[in-house]
Amino acid sequence: MRRKDLEHLIRAAAAITDQYEIIIGHSDLSDLINGAIGELSPFEDRFGYYAHGVGPETAVLPEGWKSRLVRIQNKNTDLKTGYCLDPHDLAASKLVAGREKDREFVEILLEHKIVRADTLLNRIALLPIASTQKALLTRWVSESDERPAQWRSPA
Repeated sequence: MRRKDLEHLIRAAAAITDQYEIIIGHSDLSDLINGAIGELSPFEDRFGYYAHGVGPETAVLPEGWKSRLVRIQNKNTDLKTGYCLDPHDLAASKLVAGREKDREFVEILLEHKIVRADTLLNRIALLPIASTQKALLTRWVSESDERPAQWRSPA
């Protein structure tokens, strides 16, 4: 997704929900977003991308994630504000989800240096999960960071 696509989604989500600021929010707003501009919607058919509305119960996030939100607001968002997860918080949350596509996504973030392994390891330590699961995720990140890019899962 390109920056202008993200800005378009912020603008559309704000208009649909009648909200000035968009963040991981109320489940009822998530359902509204999914129905209007979500996967398999006419919006996706027209633009080739979609929004996935989620509520706070959907993702497991590191402690302090709200203080690290990245604010996006400009004329392309119709001056509406979108708050996006810090890439390290997003990566940690994706690893907790544990799906193959999530691990591949995090490998790409590491490979392209969008996230740093040391910062990601710090965020894993802040996750509200069992210490055994933290240890598994820590090992995965350490091993992933050491593997040559050509040995990683294809994207």
